[in-house]
Amino acid sequence: MAENELIALYWTVAGPTDVHVGREWSLFEWRERCAQAARVGFAGLGLWHADIEHQLETRTLKEIKQIFDDAGLRYLQVEFLDNFWFPRGDAARAASDERRRLLFDTAAAFDAHHIKVGNIHGNPAEIDQLIEGFGELCRDAANHTNAKVVYEITPFDTQANNLDAALRLVEGAGAENGGLAVDTWHMSKLGITPEQVGNIPSRYLTWVEISDGQLENMPDPVEETVNHRRLPGEGDFDIPGYLEACQAAGYRGPWGVEVLSAALRDLPIEQAFDRAYETTAAQFRAGVA
Repeated sequence: MAENELIALYWTVAGPTDVHVGREWSLFEWRERCAQAARVGFAGLGLWHADIEHQLETRTLKEIKQIFDDAGLRYLQVEFLDNFWFPRGDAARAASDERRRLLFDTAAAFDAHHIKVGNIHGNPAEIDQLIEGFGELCRDAANHTNAKVVYEITPFDTQANNLDAALRLVEGAGAENGGLAVDTWHMSKLGITPEQVGNIPSRYLTWVEISDGQLENMPDPVEETVNHRRLPGEGDFDIPGYLEACQAAGYRGPWGVEVLSAALRDLPIEQAFDRAYETTAAQFRAGVA
């Protein structure tokens, strides 16, 4: 793997979409997204479940993968799965299981880097439920794909909203293919410092996402999270500090760029890819080994 490879995650380069409240599939054609990613230097892309479903209306997974390969891209992230801890028979679990199959199939077709999961909507969950559900999910995933399953730590989670609980979750699940997703946005908003992130055992530091923002919280945390993130280096967060801490902890994987920003989504596709790559790459030149 080349040093500090970057993946343009879905919401960063999906263009004008209605995040979590409407049309979530991208108006930017998949072939063009792949071409733009390769042009600027990204090593991969992310796909959100709604966009996968939309593409499958006109293409097969094999055809989607071929376009990705033809562009010379290597890494794919697929997301997002929640409610996998609900009991079978619950409507939320039924919908989750259907999405699970879609994400597993996509991950297998692409030999994806990982599948991202969690509780971004803050749905009811007990820690023991999460541990059992995550363990079962990871075991199921291993039967279908080599992709890791990464649980994202967020402020909205009713349980895994701090490092102690998140580590309890992945340790309790005991899955070789399970780990944690660390996002500099969520870490900063939770008050989790680079030094604390650096104490995550490398065994569980499976995936890292980069995003900047302001330290002072806006009145509506959801609105801020989906519309007001900033490109790396353009906010208040200690991005180089987080990157250095992750590297010191043993993280050697590619890095995701996840900037949910209404302003970024309004840019033409070329500018969105240019800005996302240039600003993130600059953080690795800002004193990061």
